[in-house]
Amino acid sequence: MFLVTELILLLTSNLILTQALGTSTLFIAAGNKKNLFWTSVTITIFTTAGSAAAYLINDIIPLGAENLMPLFYAMAVGTLYIVLLTVLYFVSPKNFKTTRKYVHLSAFNCAVMGTLFTITEKVAENHQLNTMSGFVLAGLEAGLGFILASLILTSAYRRLTSADVPASFRGFPAMLLYLGIISMAVYALS
Repeated sequence: MFLVTELILLLTSNLILTQALGTSTLFIAAGNKKNLFWTSVTITIFTTAGSAAAYLINDIIPLGAENLMPLFYAMAVGTLYIVLLTVLYFVSPKNFKTTRKYVHLSAFNCAVMGTLFTITEKVAENHQLNTMSGFVLAGLEAGLGFILASLILTSAYRRLTSADVPASFRGFPAMLLYLGIISMAVYALS
């Protein structure tokens, strides 16, 4: 049971539940299972590939030029955005129109950029994580955590948007409160 609890904690104690990054996209995706799946998969791709790019960027940036990291991270995510759209277009041109919206929603989501900064911050505290595999694994964990947080939110979506909830509280306010309560529960586990 301890290992199961630790695995759940590892996946859910991510940017969504600890820093509320990406919640707006999460709320959009929670309303539809297809949107949820594709948005979560795309964000996982971006957090994982973006983390690899962050590792390379951190090696390139000279000491004293850390103020340029946000610019380089944004350029890396922008490049990944263009590459993924290009790959989607050439792999499946007839599905491109329906799948590109997930790339648009996911690429510049604050969960993606937040992952890059959070990983870099963790590496500054623990230099053993400063490897390509450490960055990629942390990006993959953030993406998987986003998926798990999405599933947790989706499980309550219908109830929080139902007519049983007062109209002034229904939808976004109720979902934020629910997310806050879940966040405190996850925080208590750590």
